[in-house]
Amino acid sequence: MASAYGASMSTGAARLFAGAMRAPPSRLSWSASMCPIGRWLDRPAVLAPMSAQQPAQLLSVRSAWTRRSAAEKKAQSQKNQAKKSWGQRTEKYLKPFMMDVFISNRYIHAKIVHRVTSRVVAVATTNAKDLRNSLQSLCDYNACRVVGQLLAERAKEADIYAVVFELRAGEKYDGKLAEVVDTFAKNGISLI
Repeated sequence: MASAYGASMSTGAARLFAGAMRAPPSRLSWSASMCPIGRWLDRPAVLAPMSAQQPAQLLSVRSAWTRRSAAEKKAQSQKNQAKKSWGQRTEKYLKPFMMDVFISNRYIHAKIVHRVTSRVVAVATTNAKDLRNSLQSLCDYNACRVVGQLLAERAKEADIYAVVFELRAGEKYDGKLAEVVDTFAKNGISLI
């Protein structure tokens, strides 16, 4: 067999090369397509150091067993995470209160949240007992004005005089949302 592949190959290398050139497997599976390493090396399945005489198929077999540990994966993901800028990290401390307005088909909800602690400081909704019984409609423009005014009064009670308001993705500043926010701003609370 060594004479068929050249005089420079040893018998072990010739057997290794001949094993790599075997016929395709009859079954279609990942394990059936791989030649057993023990058969290639004439010893138990232990990976030997790579040499220039071994075929390229052994490289793919070797890479199948190289896996990263969980600690390596975690370190790599932490390295890839983008670090927030100074402005992103300090803005919530400089402007701590945020106004959130949600308008459904039945109710109007507005609240002021402390951005650092995520604590709700003031809330006004048409679903509350005091407003539910006093309003004719729970989702018209009059209800929007009442919710904005009530939220402004409750914010003043909590010593809040400046609030950040940001639109959600895809949200427009018009209609009922604009009515709630404008009424809130007209009652002595400044929007930043």
